[in-house]
Amino acid sequence: MTKKEELELNPALQSELERMKSGQPYDAHTPEMRAWRDEVKKLLRRLNITEYHDGSMADITRQLLPNSAPDVYVEPPFYCDYGNLIYAQEGVFINFGCTILDGGGVYIGRHTLIAPSVNIFTAGHPLDADERDRWEYCKPVRIGERCWIGGGVTICPGVTIGDRVVIGAGATVTADIPSDSLAVGTPARVIRKLNE
Repeated sequence: MTKKEELELNPALQSELERMKSGQPYDAHTPEMRAWRDEVKKLLRRLNITEYHDGSMADITRQLLPNSAPDVYVEPPFYCDYGNLIYAQEGVFINFGCTILDGGGVYIGRHTLIAPSVNIFTAGHPLDADERDRWEYCKPVRIGERCWIGGGVTICPGVTIGDRVVIGAGATVTADIPSDSLAVGTPARVIRKLNE
């Protein structure tokens, strides 16, 4: 029996981390989860106080985002929950002041540009207060290739953005956006097709 089959047959064997990664309700406040985030905070602190482009920023970024391409560029300050659940392909640029809550996995296609103060959230919470006290959930966010995510955009849990999309500054993306689209507003809506 594989570990996955064993966990599916007996959910009590799953750690909160495994539950989070698989999209199940989980408790983010266990010692295991806090310890993981504390280690990430140490790397974030080092990244966010680095003054020069002397190679140390790239080294810290590779440690923080081990599942991303080596040339991914992050302009500090930058904030994330876990880091290793960010899967950014080559040529991705993340500008100043971005926050990525990556518990559900954030997938960013090659040569995508992310402007300052963008928020990407995979974490969500139940509407019922009693449930919200006990658990949360995560849904992955997927952003295609060669996109431009404008300044101050917020991308909500579970959203997929197609290839070559432009999201206008200040938009809140609550639903999927098809490839080759310009989307603006809150909630974001497609106002025209691009590249036609």
